Amino acid sequence: MSTDITTLIPHRRPFLFVDDIMTREDGVIVGSHCFGPDEFFFPGHFPKYPVVPGVILVESMAQCGGAGLVQAGSIPYKYHFFLATVKDVKFRRQVVPGETVRFEVVTVRLTGKMMRQRGRGYVGGDLAVEADWMCIITPQSA
Repeated sequence: MSTDITTLIPHRRPFLFVDDIMTREDGVIVGSHCFGPDEFFFPGHFPKYPVVPGVILVESMAQCGGAGLVQAGSIPYKYHFFLATVKDVKFRRQVVPGETVRFEVVTVRLTGKMMRQRGRGYVGGDLAVEADWMCIITPQSA
């Protein structure tokens, strides 16, 4: 399924890290992003040895989770999601320019004011990152 991610979350380039999104029948939100060589952070992280910063990988999973909830109709588009906690983060593999990360996100809890999710990011069959997070949900201002 091809969905314009910008109809699901308010993030825009250069800080949009989800290319596609779908929800499996088991409720797992699956998305991906190809970290192309033109990403804004590669020249400084690190010169001559570019890798995707870990915080960007966590942000990518959170964006995927939020977009999936909006796509499923669990939350309307009119809200922002702000990371409030991130825990149990593990980086298992570096992600380098040109690699696509596939995210798998599970919603642990959802209320009108917060969401707790857990996710993993894979490059091919290799686990690259995993984390749990909570986002505060607030209405977008006009």
